[in-house]
Amino acid sequence: MDQTGRDDAPATPDEAPAPSAPPGLLDDIGRLGRAFHRLFGAQLRLLAAELGLARSAVHWILLAALVATVAGVGLGLTLLGLIGWLLAQWLGSWSWALLALALIELAFLVGAAVLVRRCMHWMSLPATRGEWNAMMRDALRRPDPQGESRPEDAP
Repeated sequence: MDQTGRDDAPATPDEAPAPSAPPGLLDDIGRLGRAFHRLFGAQLRLLAAELGLARSAVHWILLAALVATVAGVGLGLTLLGLIGWLLAQWLGSWSWALLALALIELAFLVGAAVLVRRCMHWMSLPATRGEWNAMMRDALRRPDPQGESRPEDAP
């Protein structure tokens, strides 16, 4: 401390403060770290915003699917009622019209069940099973896209 009471003043006039050292490697590394933090901080905020939008979109998609299902069922019932009314006009009896409508619906139901059974049969054929097994083996042998090794790959 000199006579003026300043701590940073030189004790003698000849003694000048040393010039500050130029930024070194540690300062560069610190600035690089802060830059990466700013960059990836912005990326993380963007990712959080996108996930929030995706979560909101999933809720809206589910709501739209529910509305579409209700509308589809309503349309189907309306068309069945219209077909029943037309059959009643044509046949002259509501009883015969409803019986014909039930038989048409039964035919569609049986056709759908037969189609499902046929598709299940096609999936169980030996050639298809062999192709499925080969595809699964290839998928297990393929290298992991993230570069991680699997326990099966270990020597």
